[in-house]
Amino acid sequence: MASSPCGGGNFDCGLEIQTRSVEQTLIPLVSQITTLINHKDKLKKTEKTLRAIQRVGQAVSVAVGRFVAVGEAIAAENEDLKDEMGLACFEARRAGTAIAQLTDVSSLEQCEGDGRSTVFSDRTGMVKAARMLLSSVTKVLVLADCIVIKQIISSRNKVLVTLEQLERVSTFQEFVQIFSQFGNEMVEFAHLTGDRQNDLKDEKKRARMAAARAVLEKCTMMLLTASKTCLRHPDCESARINKEAVFQRMRLALEQVIEIVTDTRSGGEARALPVSIYAGIKDFKVKVEGLRDSLYCVSCEAVAAQLEALMEKTEDFTDSAYTSHEQRETIIQLCQITRQETKQLINTWRHAQLLKAKEATDEMELSILKTCQSVGDLRRELHRVAVGRATELLKLHSDHLVLQALKASGGDGNLEAVADYAGTLTEHKEQLVETCRLLCHISGTEPLEITCIHAEETFRVIGPQIISAAQTLALHPTSKIAKENLDVFCEAWESQLCDMAILLKEINDVFEGRRGALIKPFSHKHLKTVKAAKLDAEEQTTIAKLGLELCLLTSDVDSEVERWDEQDHEMVRLCQIISSMAYSMYLFTRGEGLLKTTLDLFHQAEVRQRSFSLIGFLIESLQGAIKSNLLDEDRILILSETEKLSAACQQLQVCAKTPVQGKSAIFQKVDSSIQNTKGILTVVVYLLPICNKLIRKCKSERSCLASPQHWREKQQSTTVSEETLNGFGVKSLEQHMANLTFLESK
Repeated sequence: MASSPCGGGNFDCGLEIQTRSVEQTLIPLVSQITTLINHKDKLKKTEKTLRAIQRVGQAVSVAVGRFVAVGEAIAAENEDLKDEMGLACFEARRAGTAIAQLTDVSSLEQCEGDGRSTVFSDRTGMVKAARMLLSSVTKVLVLADCIVIKQIISSRNKVLVTLEQLERVSTFQEFVQIFSQFGNEMVEFAHLTGDRQNDLKDEKKRARMAAARAVLEKCTMMLLTASKTCLRHPDCESARINKEAVFQRMRLALEQVIEIVTDTRSGGEARALPVSIYAGIKDFKVKVEGLRDSLYCVSCEAVAAQLEALMEKTEDFTDSAYTSHEQRETIIQLCQITRQETKQLINTWRHAQLLKAKEATDEMELSILKTCQSVGDLRRELHRVAVGRATELLKLHSDHLVLQALKASGGDGNLEAVADYAGTLTEHKEQLVETCRLLCHISGTEPLEITCIHAEETFRVIGPQIISAAQTLALHPTSKIAKENLDVFCEAWESQLCDMAILLKEINDVFEGRRGALIKPFSHKHLKTVKAAKLDAEEQTTIAKLGLELCLLTSDVDSEVERWDEQDHEMVRLCQIISSMAYSMYLFTRGEGLLKTTLDLFHQAEVRQRSFSLIGFLIESLQGAIKSNLLDEDRILILSETEKLSAACQQLQVCAKTPVQGKSAIFQKVDSSIQNTKGILTVVVYLLPICNKLIRKCKSERSCLASPQHWREKQQSTTVSEETLNGFGVKSLEQHMANLTFLESK
C-alpha cells in the first residue's frame, strides 16, 4: 500500500498509485489542502488572510465538484464499478462541501461572531475533511485507472482472437482480409499500451513494457512473411516451425503486457527479477557500511552468507568457455581477497560486540574500508570483462558474413552449406546470449537489466528462426516469399545487434557516472537520418496553406471513392487508407494528430509512397484484365497518368530517404514531401472515375471483374497473387508500424 504520492504521509489513502497521471492529478489538491491545514495556530486574522483562505477553500470545492461530475459519468458507463465509484464520488463531494464551509471566513465579524466551526476553530474537523477528500479522490482516480486496464485487456483479447484466426488460414485471400483486421487491432493496442508505458511510475515496469512492445513490433513483420511462406509452401516443415515460433513469441509478449498492467504473473504471484552481481554488491556494501551506525542491526552469519551468494554468481564469468585464462585467474583472485577482507571484518566486528561497543572501533573501520574496496575492485574487473567481451563480439559480427552466407546458400538450394553455416550462427548465438547475461550482471540499473534480459531472449529465439527460414529457402530456392522471409529475420538479428551497441554505451555511461541512463528499447534505422525539428511560426503558416490544399484533395479522393459500387474493392480500400494517411499530414500542418515532429512526417512519407506505388500496380492489373474493352485513347491516357504516378512516387521516396541537416533544409524537405503527396493525390483523383467507369462497363458486358483477384484467376498466375499480397501486407504493416513508432515518443 502506498501513501499520498506528494509526500503527505499524514494523508494515507490506503490505495496503491501506479501511474504518474494519477499522482500528478493529486499534487495540486494536496498543495491546496496543505495550505489550509498548515496555517499558524496564532495566525493574524487580517481581511487579506481571510479572503485568501476563502479563495483556496472555494477553489478546492469547485475542483472537487467538476471532478466528481466526471467520476459519476464514468460510473454510469461502467456497471461493474458503478457502486464503488458512486460511493467514492459521494464521499469526495461531502468532503469538498465540508472544506468549503470551514473556509467560509470572508470577514472578521463572520469569523468571530457567529459561533460556527471554521478552519481556525476546528482544526481537527479540517484535517478529517482533508483525509476524506484525499482518500475518496484517490479512490476515484484508481478506479478510473482500472477502466484503462480493462481496455488494454479487452484490446489484447481481440488481438489474440484474430491471431488464432491468422494461424488457421489456408488461402492468400483469407489471410489478406484477416491480417488487415489484425493490423487495426494492433494499432489500437499500441495506442493503449504506449500511453500506459509512459504513464507508469515504476521504471522496471516501463522497461518491461517497452521490451514487450518491441517484440510485438518486430514480430508483426515476421508474422506476415512467415505466414505467407507457409501458405506458399504448405507442406514445408521448416516453414511451419518458423511460423509457429513467431506466433508463440507474440502470445508471450501479449501475456507479458497484461502481467505488467495487472501487476501479476499468470500464476498470480508478483514477478521478480533474478538478483544481478551489481545489485548484490550494492546491497552487500550497504550492510557493511551500515555497521558504522549499528553493530547489531544484522548478524555476522547473514553478511557471510550474502557474500558467498555473491561469489557464487561470479561463476557465470569464471565458468564461461569464452573467458580467457588470465581473466578467470584475476576474478578468482579478487574473490579470494574479498573473502579474506570480509572474514577479517567479521572477526573485528565480533570482538567489538564482545566489548559491548556502541559504535565501530578503529580496527573495524579499517576492515570496513578494505572490504568495500575489495568488492569494488571485483565489480570493476567484472565490468571490464563483460564490456570487453561485448565489444569484441559486436566488431566480429559487424560485417554479417554468416547471414550473407546463409542467404546465398539458401538461394543456391545448398542444404549442406546451410547446415554448416547454421552451426556457425548457433555458436554466435550462444556467445551473444551468454554475453547479454554477463552484461545483465554489471548493467548498473534495473531497467538496463531488463533490457539485457530482453536482448538475451531475442538472440536466443531469432537464431533458430533464421536457420529454419534459411532451410525453407534452400528447399525452395526460387521462392521470392521464402527469400523475403529470410531477409526479415536477418534484419531483426542485425537490428538487435544495433540495440546491443546502444545498450553497451548506456551501461558504460552508468558505470562511469555520466548519467542514470534508461535504454531506449526501440531502434529504427530509418529514424537515424534526421533529428526531429519544430517549425517556427512563419514556416508553419506556409506549411498550413499546403496542408489545407492537401485536405481538399483528400476530400476529393473520398468523394470519388464513394461513387464506386463495390465498396469492398481493393482499389477502394487502398484509396481509403491513402486518404487517411494524407489527412494525417494535414493534421501535422495544424499541430494535431499522431505526427508530432518532422521526423514522424518523413517516416510517414516513406511508408505512404509504397501505398501509392501499389495503386499503380492495381491500375496496371486493371489495364491487363480489360485491355480488350479499352479504346486506344483510354489506354494512352491511363498509361500516361500511371507513369506520372510512378515518377511522383519515386520523387517522394527519394525525398523521404534523403538525410538533411539544418532548419532550412528540414523545412524544404517538409515542403517537398507535402508537394509530392499533393501531386500524387491529384493523379489518383483523376484516375479513380476512369477506373470506376471501365469496371462498370466490363460488368455490363458480363466480364468477371469483381476484384483484382478475379483478374488474377483469369490470367492463371500465382506470381501476381503473391506480389499483390506482398503489397497489401507490407502496406498494412508499415502503416500500423508507423503508428507504433509515433507512440514511442509519447
